[in-house]
Amino acid sequence: MEKIGKFAVIGDSESVTAFMAIGATVYKVSDEYEAADRLRSIAKTDEYAVILVTENYAAKMEPLMQKLKEQPYPAVLSIPGATGSNGFGMAGVKKDVEKAVGVDILFS
Repeated sequence: MEKIGKFAVIGDSESVTAFMAIGATVYKVSDEYEAADRLRSIAKTDEYAVILVTENYAAKMEPLMQKLKEQPYPAVLSIPGATGSNGFGMAGVKKDVEKAVGVDILFS
């Protein structure tokens, strides 16, 4: 199956349902354990180019998120949920930019 452009979204029902309208595969989960299990299982496949995880769950499974970010494929990113951002996603972007360029160029 072609991976280009295919993506999945993992999160609570309220946060992820709208992604179905743009063709994403949506995985509605009820807690961080279910989210981690789902993330592990779909990251093993070659089905998705991008996997989005709502921040409320991504923050609670940070070691898994970091491990998957070290792999070249699929891209695993956190996104704000229906209740807004908790800052986890932006903190990850800051950390990644600092790692890439050696200094904090975003918030200094």
